Amino acid sequence: MRIIPAIDIIDGKCVRLEQGDYNAKTVYNSNPVDVAKTFEDNGIKYLHLVDLDGAKSGKIVNHKVLESIAKATNLTIDFGGGIKSDLDIACAFDSGASQVTCGSIAIKQQAKVLEWIEKYGSGKLILGADVKNKMIAVSGWTETTSVTIESLINSFIPNGLTTVICTDISTDGMLQGPNVALYNELMGSFPALNLIASGGVSCIEDVQKLKENGLFGVIIGKAIYEHKISLAELSNYA
Repeated sequence: MRIIPAIDIIDGKCVRLEQGDYNAKTVYNSNPVDVAKTFEDNGIKYLHLVDLDGAKSGKIVNHKVLESIAKATNLTIDFGGGIKSDLDIACAFDSGASQVTCGSIAIKQQAKVLEWIEKYGSGKLILGADVKNKMIAVSGWTETTSVTIESLINSFIPNGLTTVICTDISTDGMLQGPNVALYNELMGSFPALNLIASGGVSCIEDVQKLKENGLFGVIIGKAIYEHKISLAELSNYA
C-alpha cells in the first residue's frame, strides 16, 4: 500500500483544514520544502500536494511550491487544486508533478478531463472524489453536488482512468478514523480500481486496517503534523 503524506498549501505555507473549512485552518510549517524533505528522509516515496488557494480561486496559485519541492526531492508528486484549464495542467506537469488530481473539473467539465486523458495518458491523471454523505463536493469543498461517488467513477472507468482518491470530508482533519465502510463498498463495486483513502487517519492502526482491507494507498495529513503517527512508523510501510 502506498503511504502518501499530504501537504496542503495556503499562502505558500503548509496548513491543514478541518472538514474542508477554510476558517478552521492550522499553519504547521512556513516551509513546505523542508516538510517534503523530511518525508523523503524517512523513506517516503510519494506526496499529495494540494493548492488550497488554487482550489478556492479556480486556477493554480502555488505552482512555485510544487516546483521547489520537485527540484529539492525525488518524491513522486500528485498535485491538485485549481486545475481548470489546459494552461493549468501544463503548468502542473511543467512544475514537476508526476500526476495531476482532477476534482471539481471532473464534474463541471468532464469532456475536458477526457481530453486530458487522451493527451497525457490515463496513468497521469487521478480522479479526485471528495464526498459528503456519498455526494460529490467541489470548489474547495464549498459546494455539494447531486452527483454520487459511484456515478462519477462509472463515468470515467470506461475511458481508462484507474486511480481515485476518495476523501470523506466528514472525517478529514478530525482524527476520528477513516470511513472504512465507504472504501470497502467502493472496492466491492469497482474491484479493479486503484482506490486511495483520504481523511480521518488518526493512528498507525488506521493505516494497518486500510492495508488489510486492500486499499491501493492512503493519504495522511493531520495525524503526522499532530504527531499521532510518527514517520518512523510509516517508514515500515513505505
